[in-house]
Amino acid sequence: MSNQIRTYNAISQVGLDRLDGYQIGPDLPQPLGVLVRSANLHGVDLPPSVLGVARAGAGTNNIPVPQLSARGIVVFNTPGANANAVKELVIAGMLLAARNLAPALNFTGGLTGDDRQIQEATEKGKKSFVGFELPDRTLGVVGLGAIGVQVANAAQALGMRVLGYDPQIAIHHAWQLSADVERAATVEEVFAGSDLLTVHVPLVDATRALVNAERLALMKPGSVLLNFARGGIVEEPAVLAALDAGRLSWYVCDFPSSGLLGRPDVIALPHLGASTAEAEDNCAVMAAEQLRAFLERGEITNSINFPEASLRRAPGTHRIVIANSNVPNMVGQISTVLAGAGLNIADLLNTSRGELAYTLIDVEDQVGDTVLAQIRSIDGVLNARVIQA
Repeated sequence: MSNQIRTYNAISQVGLDRLDGYQIGPDLPQPLGVLVRSANLHGVDLPPSVLGVARAGAGTNNIPVPQLSARGIVVFNTPGANANAVKELVIAGMLLAARNLAPALNFTGGLTGDDRQIQEATEKGKKSFVGFELPDRTLGVVGLGAIGVQVANAAQALGMRVLGYDPQIAIHHAWQLSADVERAATVEEVFAGSDLLTVHVPLVDATRALVNAERLALMKPGSVLLNFARGGIVEEPAVLAALDAGRLSWYVCDFPSSGLLGRPDVIALPHLGASTAEAEDNCAVMAAEQLRAFLERGEITNSINFPEASLRRAPGTHRIVIANSNVPNMVGQISTVLAGAGLNIADLLNTSRGELAYTLIDVEDQVGDTVLAQIRSIDGVLNARVIQA
């Protein structure tokens, strides 16, 4: 079997170092795995050898997940690896808006004359940039995942009241969230109750245009909207209308567009959310370690299409790794094949997520090509391989 891993972007060397023993490069013909950051894989014909795709980042909009799922290819991401970097940028965005720092910087950049003239112009002009302080203001946080929790806690530490909304908050994120963060019953409650509002949700059908005209109309006049998640979460014409009407005083985002550029009430940054050396290293390390654990042990952590899977392997056993459709009697059919070959099952894990399932079977004797071919021929099996002892 190949030991190749194909890269579609420059991946941090710190992460690549976790893949010692593998051939790594952009043009390898038979990769077992793929490492990618921002490269668009839609329309890319990945070789049949590919078993897993690891995205060094949280979003997976650049990956054709349904098509890969149909082939039994596991797609990983790295939630939380860039959380601190994004949190810091959100806090910076709040300060930029609250203190009118962008127009103030533009003002000083246009000053001319000698020191006395510059000082006089500064004292005269600074009154145009009076802002507000963050303590006692209410920050609404929609989405309390790895990033949202860190933003909420940091805002609390700055003396802000925080109103959070996430009906599907994970238990481990709930444990990390400050007890002082107030829980909103609906997303509309967050919009209506916030002075500043930040969104931290993935871009899926349910969150597309989450920020729309109806919800923006609930906000207090002069509110601040921050979007460091995904551009499509915000309905841009509605935001522009809210800015024109004074419902919003600032829109701070990480996604420039032709409609946003040049507006004095928009701060559009060039997608800097995870653009720190530390975040790139963290994402690369997590992606590499997850991919390696999957290739060498069949373990799945932080997949967006298959369930989590971990099974302690007894010494000397051979592991059969199967990605399959979530249909009845799959394990029974596989067991029948193994019994017919005289293979005894030492341990087994079968778990599912929606329409997909994943099966790990440890057997005591070596699995031949004929047995593997029989498993692959079962209706509903998407991918099957053997990790020999």
